[in-house]
Amino acid sequence: MGYDEKQANRVREALIDAGDLTEKHMFGGLCFMVDDKMCICVRNANLLCRVGPDEFETALEKPGASTMKMGARTMKGYVYVEEEFLRKSEDFDYWINASLRYNKVAKKLKKT
Repeated sequence: MGYDEKQANRVREALIDAGDLTEKHMFGGLCFMVDDKMCICVRNANLLCRVGPDEFETALEKPGASTMKMGARTMKGYVYVEEEFLRKSEDFDYWINASLRYNKVAKKLKKT
C-alpha cells in the first residue's frame, strides 16, 4: 500500500504544534502518534482518523467518510476519509481537529 508523501507532509504540518509527534508505519501506511497515541494515518492519499466512539456516527455522515474494518469487525471510532474530500482546507482541518480532540482524552496503547 504505502502512503502519499505530499499528504503526509500536509498532516505533519497540521500536527507540528499538537504535542510530542512521532511517526510509525502501521495499517499499511504512515501513522502519526501524538503524545504516544495514534491520531491520524495516511494510507495512499487517504486518511484514517481516530475520532473516538462519541463522534464516530457524526463523522460517518461527512462526505467521503467510511468505517474502518478489520476482518468482519468494525473499528468504532476510526474513520477512513477519501483524498478527494480532503482537498479543501476546511474539510482537511475538520478531520485534523476531530482527531486531535479525541487524542486529548484517548488512552495510550499498552506497549508490548
